[in-house]
Amino acid sequence: MAQRAATQTITSTSGERKSVPVVTVESFYNSHAEKLQMKLDGPRVGFHRKIREPTINRPGLALSGFYRYFAEKRVQVLGAAEHTYLKSLKPNVRITRFRGLCAKKIPCLVVARGAHLDPALLAAAAEEETAVFRTPMITMKFINAATIALEVDFSPTVTEFGSMVDILGIGVLIRGASGIGKSECALGLIERGYSLVADDVTRITSLEGRELMATAPALTRNHMEVRGIGIINIASVFGVGAIRLEKRLDLVVTLKDWEELEEVDRIGLDREYYEILGLEVPHVTIPIRPGRDIARLIEVAAMDQKLKGLGQNTAVEFNTKLLSLMETKDNK
Repeated sequence: MAQRAATQTITSTSGERKSVPVVTVESFYNSHAEKLQMKLDGPRVGFHRKIREPTINRPGLALSGFYRYFAEKRVQVLGAAEHTYLKSLKPNVRITRFRGLCAKKIPCLVVARGAHLDPALLAAAAEEETAVFRTPMITMKFINAATIALEVDFSPTVTEFGSMVDILGIGVLIRGASGIGKSECALGLIERGYSLVADDVTRITSLEGRELMATAPALTRNHMEVRGIGIINIASVFGVGAIRLEKRLDLVVTLKDWEELEEVDRIGLDREYYEILGLEVPHVTIPIRPGRDIARLIEVAAMDQKLKGLGQNTAVEFNTKLLSLMETKDNK
């Protein structure tokens, strides 16, 4: 057995469908209004407008009339400095400057620190169909929180056909051909006390290109289809502890019929990876054969992955011991 550290990358080709995020003012408000303490200040207009950049802009220079490098694609925030500056202007100048800002077709305007715009400015915003929101949050805290929220909204997302389970803190995506037993394996793991994230269809989002977060579509969340039984509600049958809203993806397990595999890995020295959204996730292939407890094998694979995350690779350690033993015998 030669000493090596080979790797293999498997690119996702199982019907992976990338979605291009489209974030509108309405979706931003509906998703994050409670967390950002946002309330509509004025008429409900401009909710159809798209937010094209996942960050926030303070339009101080724009209010002074400088638009050469104005970030009109971003959510605009008026803090204490901008609000005080507007108040310092004469009424006619203030309305002209503010109308000029709204005329740039900005997505929306958020007034921080709970400040209120005077009725003339709200009317100008309504005429330009610009939504105005108010939040009691300090300006920088709102900008930080809103930027994080927008980063998530703009994160690339794909749909993978497989079941996602949380096993001892390891997020495992179980994939394979239709009817091979993905849901049955997930059900067996739930019976052992683990949690279901998604069944059959899993939505995976790349967060800042660092990690993959998996969740279920809203329609199928907490539900599972079991052939011969039908649709069951996991939370109702097994309790609320048997479900999770989302989980980081740590391991991909592919189930394949034994006869379809030309060679079965019996050592685990060569690590495989499954590529999703440009990120490589550890991957194992488990042969399916009558009589094998696949749920137990997936459980063991998750435990082994947890050990590898802690720096303990059993296959490498075994290979090192074997090479050391062979060298000792050769030297005798």
